[in-house]
Amino acid sequence: MLAALGAVLPRSVHLKVMVADESSVSVQAGSSLLALRWVGRAGVREVRDVLALRDRPDVIVGSELSLAARAAAAEAELGWLDETGAAEIVADGIIVSRSGRPGRSSTRPTGWTPSVIGVAEAILCGTTPTVAAVAEATGHSQSSAAHALSVLSEMGLLDAEARRGRRSGRRVIDAGRLLEEYAQAAARVAVKTQLRCGVAWRDPLTSLARIGQRWDRAGAEWAVTGAMAAAALAPYLTDIGGGEVYVEATSQPELLRMARLADIEPMDGGRLLLRPFPTAASRRLATRQDGLRIAPWPRVYADLRPAGVRGEEAAEHLREVVHDR
Repeated sequence: MLAALGAVLPRSVHLKVMVADESSVSVQAGSSLLALRWVGRAGVREVRDVLALRDRPDVIVGSELSLAARAAAAEAELGWLDETGAAEIVADGIIVSRSGRPGRSSTRPTGWTPSVIGVAEAILCGTTPTVAAVAEATGHSQSSAAHALSVLSEMGLLDAEARRGRRSGRRVIDAGRLLEEYAQAAARVAVKTQLRCGVAWRDPLTSLARIGQRWDRAGAEWAVTGAMAAAALAPYLTDIGGGEVYVEATSQPELLRMARLADIEPMDGGRLLLRPFPTAASRRLATRQDGLRIAPWPRVYADLRPAGVRGEEAAEHLREVVHDR
């Protein structure tokens, strides 16, 4: 916290620790006294938790704060800064406003391979963390499932029991932390291949269901994600202009083939985005609702979060409706 604060203040400002514990510190910054609190990699939820504290800090400090977290803090007149160098502080004679360097910490997270991400996705959907159950849910081999469970255990996300074997179980230590780390990893290793298509629709959900029927008749796999999927699972956004669909493809030519099967045309700036399924679990765990095939809710949550402030708010609403109930 001291390093992050010192990075956004002038070099001439001397910092002196007055009181400190594991998550907070009181700092003399020149002639000003600031109470700081660490929030890690924070979104709207973490900011709301801080605002609910009886002793609210002057400034929250994180490794990286989302756009929605920054907006929520600013609206509540709570100072914030993170390790990208971004900051907005107005407190006790100090005024700081810095944009930072976005993407500075966007390196691929160690251990989060597509298979590990898929296993985490299955567990978040309710699959028991055993080799047999995970292999059946994701379509992975027994050895791949065992390796993924081992990696998640080494990350401290699962608690491994002493008994071994394909049916030996593990326990999720903190479901909220598992969801957050999964979502961060899913965003950072996202497949870049995509195809935009032109569509004309007044009722996006109904129109997308009709498009999906064409894929169904052709025996092609598909699943809606993002804002449209959230609108079916946990309605929040009132204006959904575009759609995002995972389809059975691994390359640009295969995406074109999927577009032709649905009788839709590629178009720059089109409102329908086709993307390959990111994991085998995303394809196998998709469910049907109101005529739509919908991606697993953790994947929808992960896809919503990078979509600006409104996207993150919709993701948090989805989490409250599906995950926290």
